[in-house]
Amino acid sequence: MSTDTYTPVEDTGFGKKAAGPVGWLDDRLGLAGVAKKNLRKVFPEHWSFMLGEIALWSFVVLLLTGVFLTFWFQPSMSEVVYDGSYAPFRGLEMSQAYASTLHISFDIRGGLLMRQIHHWAAALFVGAMLAHMLRIFFTGAYRKPREINWLIGVGLLALGMVEGFAGYSLPDDLLSGTGLRFVDGLIRSIPLVGSYLEFFIFGGEFPGEEIIPRLYMAHILLIPALLLGLIAAHMLLLVYHKHTQWPGAGRTNDNVVGYPMLPVYAAKAGGFFFVVFGFTALMGALVQINPVWAYGPYNPSEVTAGSQPDWYMGFSEGLVRIMPNWESTFLGHTWSWNVFIPGVGGLGLLFTVLALWPFVERWVTGDQREHHLLERPRNAPTRTGLGVAGMTFYGVGWAAGGNDIIATQFHLSINALTHIFRIGIFLFPVIAFIITRRICIGLQRADQNKILHGYETGVIERSPDGSYAERHAPLPVTEQYRLTAHDRLPALEAPAETDENGVALPHGRVAKVRHRVRSFYYKGAIDKPTLAEVEHADEHLAEIEGHPVHLGEDFQGVSETGIPKSH
Repeated sequence: MSTDTYTPVEDTGFGKKAAGPVGWLDDRLGLAGVAKKNLRKVFPEHWSFMLGEIALWSFVVLLLTGVFLTFWFQPSMSEVVYDGSYAPFRGLEMSQAYASTLHISFDIRGGLLMRQIHHWAAALFVGAMLAHMLRIFFTGAYRKPREINWLIGVGLLALGMVEGFAGYSLPDDLLSGTGLRFVDGLIRSIPLVGSYLEFFIFGGEFPGEEIIPRLYMAHILLIPALLLGLIAAHMLLLVYHKHTQWPGAGRTNDNVVGYPMLPVYAAKAGGFFFVVFGFTALMGALVQINPVWAYGPYNPSEVTAGSQPDWYMGFSEGLVRIMPNWESTFLGHTWSWNVFIPGVGGLGLLFTVLALWPFVERWVTGDQREHHLLERPRNAPTRTGLGVAGMTFYGVGWAAGGNDIIATQFHLSINALTHIFRIGIFLFPVIAFIITRRICIGLQRADQNKILHGYETGVIERSPDGSYAERHAPLPVTEQYRLTAHDRLPALEAPAETDENGVALPHGRVAKVRHRVRSFYYKGAIDKPTLAEVEHADEHLAEIEGHPVHLGEDFQGVSETGIPKSH
């Protein structure tokens, strides 16, 4: 369209009519300046950044399907006689909560589909948050100035797990009631105040008559409001700090290379919402989850055989299952360490370590700078090793939560499995840490070798003496930059114990401890080549006689095996 035929929006009929209301709002809210500044905000492009969006959009799916379910769910523990469509339960006494869940599943058009979409979206929400946090951890994206956003993420993960537990407890079926019984045991194990807390939360002795209505209000009102507030704060800080990006040509700590929010990123994010919604709808339609009619109504005297919680709560149950039977009597009370330490202490320890890690790492490294470039996991071998060790610890607890299912399905001794998990909860993370750190150091050596000796071209040459050798070609400058766009290792000098007068310096012991931890943190890491080493390597590769190796404009770097990706 030529410029002489273009009509500005403000000069059109619609623009003139909308100018008054829009101007009125802008005079009072000042939205024009904010929109002009942020609607062209640039976001980088990488598949790993989609993990956070999966969590965001699955939460939106949860809100939409949850609104549908609230129209028919009855959060009451009052006993009724079932007379609905599910013939095996007709004439059976059950709570109104369970009866309304059956009503939604069998009598409301699309009700079962919405229930299953809602449940799958909840599992996806927690899983995506966990995967997103792992990406943040392994790439160092939590470093200054994003520590507060990391804490918000930890809070979102904790609230998401509580929200999920509250949601699958609402139907009041035998499986969810067993889960509530487990939580009741955790509450009662708290020394001195456990029984008082149980009566306060359940409105009396378990199961009481208040827990379903209270969980319902927390599930649809209190926790979603907190989640919405934290998500809004999380997104605002993301925009304020600007998005992190992977190192590469033209990318620095002072810029962001990517696409603007409008129109490119908004269109892609909107399309991704429909992908997430479609995926959860497909799962809800084709894959059964939480068939409450198969469990029956909750009865405190019964337990579902092989009952398992949703996957994100299996870690806590696994720790309780493998804990030795430690109890003691003190001050006239029974102290159930076998439940309190793994159940309450295990989850508390997990989230405490997650919350404190950015500050602990900054104290160890002494790094006070701002970081907007991500760090490849191999370039922080100790952090990566600790992360994999934590995943292994979580995985062992998760597997231990299903020790009975593993034993019955594979015809193994449950006692033997319990002993293996008791040992493995301490041994396997250490093994995982050692292996992971060695792999990271090996990958660092491979990067160094590619920079200094070039990549393997696949061109085999035969020398006059009959030996064969493969020709190497220098990496492009952009690829060299990507492999070396990280900090050099700091000098690890032992702290001085005394001043120039021989007087002991204050905090000497703390400095010694910090030096030892710092030495362990950087132990074995391979430093990147210096500029002189790179220039010498380029000169050496340029002097090699024979047929030159042309990279071409379509060169996309090399794989971990040294082969160009375009091949």
